[in-house]
Amino acid sequence: MNNPVISACWGDGAVPQAVEALNNECFCISLDDAALRHALEQELGQPGLADLVAQRCPFLFSARPVFVSAAHLQRMAEVVRAVEAVVALPAYREEVLAGAPEIARHLPGGARSVFFGYDFHLAGDTLGLIEINTNAGGAMLNAVLARAQRACCEAVEQLVPKPDEAQTLEAQIIAMFREEWRLSGHARPLRSVAIVDEAPQQQFLYPEFLLFQQLFERQGIRAVIADPTAFELRDGVLWHGDLAIDLVYNRLTDFSLDTPDSATLRTAYLEHAMVLTPHPQAHALYADKRNLALLTDASRLQALGVPAATREVLLANIPRTEVVHPSQADRLWSERRQLFFKPNAGFGSRAAYRGDKLTKRVWQDILAGNYVAQALVTPGERVISSDEPAQSLKFDLRCYAYGGAVQWVAARLYQGQTTNFRTPGGGFAPVYGAQNAI
Repeated sequence: MNNPVISACWGDGAVPQAVEALNNECFCISLDDAALRHALEQELGQPGLADLVAQRCPFLFSARPVFVSAAHLQRMAEVVRAVEAVVALPAYREEVLAGAPEIARHLPGGARSVFFGYDFHLAGDTLGLIEINTNAGGAMLNAVLARAQRACCEAVEQLVPKPDEAQTLEAQIIAMFREEWRLSGHARPLRSVAIVDEAPQQQFLYPEFLLFQQLFERQGIRAVIADPTAFELRDGVLWHGDLAIDLVYNRLTDFSLDTPDSATLRTAYLEHAMVLTPHPQAHALYADKRNLALLTDASRLQALGVPAATREVLLANIPRTEVVHPSQADRLWSERRQLFFKPNAGFGSRAAYRGDKLTKRVWQDILAGNYVAQALVTPGERVISSDEPAQSLKFDLRCYAYGGAVQWVAARLYQGQTTNFRTPGGGFAPVYGAQNAI
């Protein structure tokens, strides 16, 4: 049957007010559970993977799509390009790397780093880049999700991702890893990849590691999933058992390879015994939250030689951020209800706090730690049920990017302070309109 909300609102590209109406009033169920199981177990994954997802992370996929206008998708792509333009400036790199861990100043050998994740809040016409990640998870999960969409009415059919779009994303992922290998100076084909995380089988997103392994293997690339302690460095080559490792796909949150468990990988990286991606330099240049303070400081941007048009994009679309100094404690405390506090090297929303939720004890921890204060940008909301009272979830948007180009846009639905994949009805959601707008 036809969906009058979509028919009335989508029109010629969907203005923000119309998109908001869709997110409030369209209750189409886009997730085809049978197609999802087929994609996980037969088309992409392996037998038992669907059950593993259901047991390990039952709220990984949302049944509701999120609607975003073409104009906002274009603005997000502009922000990604603007950040990339600044990071490319020698003056920016010199300033940032001067305060980074020593390993970040080690030249990575040409690799850019895979899976940059630019995370945005979008509410009405207000768009804010809240953070940048250099080991953003979920890309393969979104390829699966794209394969499991169904149109439950004529009006939504034009918005549902086509099967070849998921295949294109997977092809881009493989091409990206091969490009990392090529940029690192290797002429022969990429032959082996290690997907590395601490105790990987215990990780929440272990099912995605299995999907990556299957993707690499289908392309003739040997792939293993391993803990960082499972490697040896012999004669300038990194080994996992009897497999020589060409490239390490790094999912560790030990961004500077500081822990004893990362010692072998650290040495192999410093000796260029393998290609590491993402690598410590990328984290320092992009993901350290202090960089957001620089990117929202007009005078510092001008001093670095950032063109006026680029400055305008950054200042309009990244919420004002500042490094927390005890000397500013009284002012920041008085302004806390309009601020969000994040640790400089934080990830996964750990130890991050909305200012209006702060206790005095936590405030002292923030002052003693390494934190930034970011102007609060309200996340968007997606109403997921027409029941009374209506149930709504917050959402953010993640742009997966490589080389300054957006590869895919996904939404994450959640309840609470930050994304958590523990909310019934929440999880990764398709962004309708994205594939045709970038």
